[in-house]
Amino acid sequence: MAETIIIRVQSPEGVKRITAAKRETVATFLKKVAKEFGFRNNGFSVYINRNRTGDITASQNKSLHLLKIKHGDMLFLFPSSPAGSSSENMDISVSQGLLRPVGVPHVVEDEIDQYLIKQDGKIYRNRDQQLCRHGPLGKCVHCVPLEPFDEDYLNHLEPPVKHMSFHAYIRKLTGGADKGKFVALENISCKIKSGCEGHPPWPEGICTKCQPSAITLNRQKYRHVDNIMFENHTIADRFLDFWRKTGNQHFGYLYGRYTEHKDIPLGIRAEVAAIYEPPQIGTQNSLELLDDPKAKVVDEIAAKLGLRKVGWIFTDLVSEDTRKGTVRYSRNKDAYFLSAEECITAGNFQNQHPNICRLSPDSHFGSKFVTVVATGGPDNQVHFEGYQVSNQCMALVRDECLLPCRDAPELGYAKESSSEQYVPDVFYKDIDKFGNEITQLARPLPVEYLIIDITTTFPKDPVYTFSISQNLFPIENRDVLGETQDFHSLATYLSQNTSSVFLDVISDFHLLLFLVTNEVMPLQDSISLLLEAVRTRNEELAQTWKKSEQWATIEQLCSTVGVQLSGLHEYGAIGVSPHATSSAMWACQHCTFMNQPGTDHCEMCSLPRT
Repeated sequence: MAETIIIRVQSPEGVKRITAAKRETVATFLKKVAKEFGFRNNGFSVYINRNRTGDITASQNKSLHLLKIKHGDMLFLFPSSPAGSSSENMDISVSQGLLRPVGVPHVVEDEIDQYLIKQDGKIYRNRDQQLCRHGPLGKCVHCVPLEPFDEDYLNHLEPPVKHMSFHAYIRKLTGGADKGKFVALENISCKIKSGCEGHPPWPEGICTKCQPSAITLNRQKYRHVDNIMFENHTIADRFLDFWRKTGNQHFGYLYGRYTEHKDIPLGIRAEVAAIYEPPQIGTQNSLELLDDPKAKVVDEIAAKLGLRKVGWIFTDLVSEDTRKGTVRYSRNKDAYFLSAEECITAGNFQNQHPNICRLSPDSHFGSKFVTVVATGGPDNQVHFEGYQVSNQCMALVRDECLLPCRDAPELGYAKESSSEQYVPDVFYKDIDKFGNEITQLARPLPVEYLIIDITTTFPKDPVYTFSISQNLFPIENRDVLGETQDFHSLATYLSQNTSSVFLDVISDFHLLLFLVTNEVMPLQDSISLLLEAVRTRNEELAQTWKKSEQWATIEQLCSTVGVQLSGLHEYGAIGVSPHATSSAMWACQHCTFMNQPGTDHCEMCSLPRT
């Protein structure tokens, strides 16, 4: 009788033991493996080594004994296609020691992620003159480089850093002797796993195999973005002008890029270069977004300019003293920083913009999409506060398990299971009046467990991706202010900007969007050269595009609306006051009082409009 041996086979589904004869062929053994794991023929490969070397499927006529496969040996199975197995297909990244998907094309991460992966990331310290007792080339515990996730170092920064960067978190997972060999960045799922045939579907049946695990909310220790920076104050001021003129809240999308944030080890910064304001209805205490038919085109234009959508911004401002220009300080530790409804909205946006990650079986993990709130600060001035919601919140929002509370904006509510949907139990930990840690059911749920705060800053030396002049092109979707984007406003803008550098005149984000999306003469198919000129700051390319037929037609359209493009650089040339034609309310620069359209003096302080 042939000698029987047991061989362990490790796959993404786990380890299974296969009984085989010592002298049987590899082909016979592979049939047993396929039957045990539920694979079709040729739907997988089996290797002797974890790093996918020693493929035994290429030697099917040889015996196990000839390949030196002995009793108790471990082989490694990898599916050759996503459809080969019902489980998530995994591979081992030898360079990083982490799991990543196989059977699908390798994902391409963001440029900033590719850059940070290659960085050392360690925190180097100088030799301590008092504590170090070694020579200049030696190292000791007082001067040895620290890891980027060192909590003591982060806590002693000014200000202290509560959340390590995402890449520092990855370094922490991949540290140690195993180099993170068995670590996987898995996304949370709150849904019942499909394909369970041992019982009727929900609500008639459920089992431990298909039932999602209960969730205990924890404050996330890392964040995907460590800083938000507006390139200059003009970007934010123009956005706030809508509230100043109407008193209504406003919404916009942040377009920019992700760069390295050097103040935090392996940190990422979201740099904001422009704000796009989609169609919306705003009141003093609410916002409603409308369908935006131009959304896709805006993203395409931004991509050609080297930008992408990095976040969203909204105002929550209430004027407190119009004479002093102060606003109410309402978002604080005694109230809330983000309401539950805003957390759900942020979670929805973050799910729409996932963070591409090759270390996750789903090819994405978390999000870099940020939330910025323009609200009153402790000094009753306008402050910009940045946030994200945790990956746990993203999962609850994605699977429709989280609801806002009607009468308490600072509280969310985990849905209860119904016949239509099974919802796993959601818990959070709290401290009772005796100082004991207790576990509470998240009905209701304090939303601070879901929020990650991000520092929002402005640079000392302003940066300008787009040119800034005294006369700016109107922002889109502001018809309620009487500020419209048309060829009359384009002609006025061009006549008032006398710069001899065409690139400076045309480098306006809102102007470029108008040239592409206007209904009279859209330039979507012929503006690529101009966008490349703006992206690379190349005046020669801009002059080449200026000589095109498309720009000549634009100039002709501007001249037909009654405004010539030359000789009208002063208001006296056309004999009209700069304020007489305004059909929008305006805010006094001295007392911030909102005045009626067409007036030249403030109705409150009687000072002239400036």
